[in-house]
Amino acid sequence: MIKTFTRTACTVALALAAGGASAAQIYWTDWSGADQDPGVGFKGVGTITTSTSTVTVTYTNPQGIGFYHTGAAGELYYYSGGNDGPAGTSPFTSSAVDNRPATTDIVALQFAGTQTLNFSQAIANPVFAYVSLNGNGYAFDQDFDILSFGDSSDGNACGYWGCGTSYKQVVTVNGKTEYQLLGTGEPHGTLQFKGTFDTVTWRSLSNEYWNGFTVGVQGTAVEFCEANPTAPGCTSNAVPAPASLALLGLGLLGLAAQRRRRH
Repeated sequence: MIKTFTRTACTVALALAAGGASAAQIYWTDWSGADQDPGVGFKGVGTITTSTSTVTVTYTNPQGIGFYHTGAAGELYYYSGGNDGPAGTSPFTSSAVDNRPATTDIVALQFAGTQTLNFSQAIANPVFAYVSLNGNGYAFDQDFDILSFGDSSDGNACGYWGCGTSYKQVVTVNGKTEYQLLGTGEPHGTLQFKGTFDTVTWRSLSNEYWNGFTVGVQGTAVEFCEANPTAPGCTSNAVPAPASLALLGLGLLGLAAQRRRRH
C-alpha cells in the first residue's frame, strides 16, 4: 500500500504525546543478513513490521562493530531477566513499553564514534533497548527519556550481565548542548525519543567491548498520526512531519515542503 505525506518547512516538535497512559506495544527490528560494508566499517539491514507496514532499517557504523546477531540458532539472548508488561520486572519493559525484544537480534558495539540508523519511512517514538553499557555511554543532541533499567533497588530484575543504573547527563560540547546516556554497574534498559523521525544519529563515547542495542518503534509516523491527529508533530489532517535526530550540530533542519511517495 502506498501512502503519501508532506514534509513541512518547520522544526518538528519533539514532545509528541505517547497516545495514552497504558504501555504501548513496541515493534522491534528484525536484523538480517551480514555486514554489507566492504571496508572496515559495518552496514546492517533489518525490518520493522508494524500492524500495517514494513519499514526497512539501515544501520551504518564507519568504525565497525563487535558482532551482529540476527536471531539465528545458537545465539545468546541478552534481553533476559524479569517479567514483561507495564507491571513486570524486566529491565526492558515499563509503563511505556509492554514487550521486550523477543529474539536475540542485537548490534554489539566496540568503538567510539558516530553511527546512524536510517528508516525507509518516518517512524514514531523510537525506543532503544541497550545491553551492558558499562564503561561507555551514548551522546545525542536531543533530549530523551530513560524508561527503565535493571536494578534490584528499583524492583526490577537485573539484566543478563548483572545490575546497573542509568542516568542522563546534560553537558556543553563545542558550544552545543549534548544529552548523554551514562550508567553505573551493568546498565541494561530502554530509552525513548518522542517525535517522528526518519534518521537517528548518535555517538559512542569509548572503545568499550562490548555494549549492544536494538531499536523498536511505537508505529510508523502515518499510523501514529492517524490515531493521534492532534499530537504535536502531526498536522490537522493526520499527516506527520518527520525529522532527523542527529548528534553535535546536525540538529533538526527546516525542510522545504515536498511530496514523497512511501511504501
